[in-house]
Amino acid sequence: MSPVRGYEAEPCHAITGVVGSGYQQAVAGLSPGQVLAVDGPVAVDWETVAAGICDALAAREIAAKQLDMRDHFAPWEDILALTSSAVLADDPDFAPLSLAGMADFFGAVPEPVAAGSAVTLVFGPGASLVAHDVLWYSDLPKRYAEAAITAGTGRNLGQPAGTGAGTTRGLFYIDWPVLDRHRDAIADEINLWLDTQDPDRPTWLDGPALREALTDLAGQPFRTRPTFNTTSWGGHWAQQELGMSPEAPNTALGYELIAPESGILVGSQDGPRVEVPLQVLVAVHPEDVLGELVHAAFGTSFPIRFDYLDTVGGGNLSVHCHPQSDYMQRVFGWPYTQHETYYMMVGGPDRQVFLGLQQDADLDAFRREADRAVHESVPFDIERYVQTFPADQHQLFLIPGGTPHGSGEGNVVLEISATPYLYSLRFYDWLRKDRAGKQRPVHVGHAFQNLDPARSGDAVARDLVQSPQTLRSGDGWHEDVIGRLPEMFFEVRRLELAAGTAVDDTTEGRFHILNVVEGDGILLEAHSGHRYELAYAETLTVPASVGTYRVQPLGSRPVHYVKAFVR
Repeated sequence: MSPVRGYEAEPCHAITGVVGSGYQQAVAGLSPGQVLAVDGPVAVDWETVAAGICDALAAREIAAKQLDMRDHFAPWEDILALTSSAVLADDPDFAPLSLAGMADFFGAVPEPVAAGSAVTLVFGPGASLVAHDVLWYSDLPKRYAEAAITAGTGRNLGQPAGTGAGTTRGLFYIDWPVLDRHRDAIADEINLWLDTQDPDRPTWLDGPALREALTDLAGQPFRTRPTFNTTSWGGHWAQQELGMSPEAPNTALGYELIAPESGILVGSQDGPRVEVPLQVLVAVHPEDVLGELVHAAFGTSFPIRFDYLDTVGGGNLSVHCHPQSDYMQRVFGWPYTQHETYYMMVGGPDRQVFLGLQQDADLDAFRREADRAVHESVPFDIERYVQTFPADQHQLFLIPGGTPHGSGEGNVVLEISATPYLYSLRFYDWLRKDRAGKQRPVHVGHAFQNLDPARSGDAVARDLVQSPQTLRSGDGWHEDVIGRLPEMFFEVRRLELAAGTAVDDTTEGRFHILNVVEGDGILLEAHSGHRYELAYAETLTVPASVGTYRVQPLGSRPVHYVKAFVR
């Protein structure tokens, strides 16, 4: 069997439906007298989208009457009051997840009167709230919104011009939860899905093709489109080894599979393609994707994520912890917390991982030194308080909420973790500056409120640096559990296969996530007949509905891959 292809930056899934392109074909089914609602997130270039629709209608000699939903938002002061929290009112970085509905952002939902001789075009966030005949959804992947906010050119949901730049605090914790719930609630009603990454010539799927594509994806293994972001500590492994983002300063954060942001490309590898959010797939087919028991426990929240932390040629991550479960629910509003694991894709005995407290660490002194670092820019030796371990390749480190941790320089970590990913509560960040020259946010108060003193001394190595235990084996292969704790709802295993062997597996009603951590790759063949070749460092989701499947190594070398699932 020949070696698998290299890392694929834009994996695309073939569908039976037709992917359209441009506005001309998209408006072909519209008639005068109809109200067309075009809903979507804030970051869409709404002026270009509205102009494209109107021009395409004009080419058919159909007039258009426009209504911009953004003109009907409630006063900004009212929106700020709606989304404020007494618990985190003055917190510059965090907010509880908003529970507001899209309708709450409007003083009153407009009631346009249909014009018999024209198409009434209602566009912008919340357009579907208006009585309509046809519903389109104009989407833009979340990475564009984050880039715009970070660059100072984007605004938050309901924010008018002239009120300053939008904030990532508003984007992450208010806008995205509100927009996602709204989109998921109308997903079954959408007549056309518009991908506006090129707003002058968007690609699209009509409603039946969209739903057929989602049904197909829910029954087969799939990859989400990876995205790599830059940070101050970032390294260059993904640029050098995977060919990702060669023009970027670094490839610190590799989002392989993070459900709130990940999308799935459908269409043809060489023709037009549409990116559909993973979350829409889960919302429409929760039991097929997650499994009945996982759906009952987590609703439509896809609960596991895979991502990379690349510090090869970069610097140490901050030393931080994640919220403990009660704090996560009470303060931040997430129903489950950010338990993590670090799988060492690249490392070595001369590299290190920070993990757990030193035996009898003086926590009062730790707090004083952490505060001085923030307020007086005084560095300190974090290893007085936090242990380090050799970052041996293929070691898994378990990181329950409340455990201080961080990757050192020169590593590539595959994070196999619970889906929440925005709650790194920093104790110490090496006095690093952001792009504006200001010290990066450090959250000493939150961090010490969540610090678990039980994660200290010998208990850290005993409980959080586990040795593999073989669960089953066959001729030329074995499957080991490499990470499992009672308080963590997911489990991590590793399968090692010699060349020319094969192993049978089954989802048993729960989705699996696979990643090739050594070797050329694997071929996965599902009982349904679906086949997927997965290369080194790629991540594959196997929906619960897939059931039984067989895995074979590609190439002439042994292959190792990890598997995670909800226990």
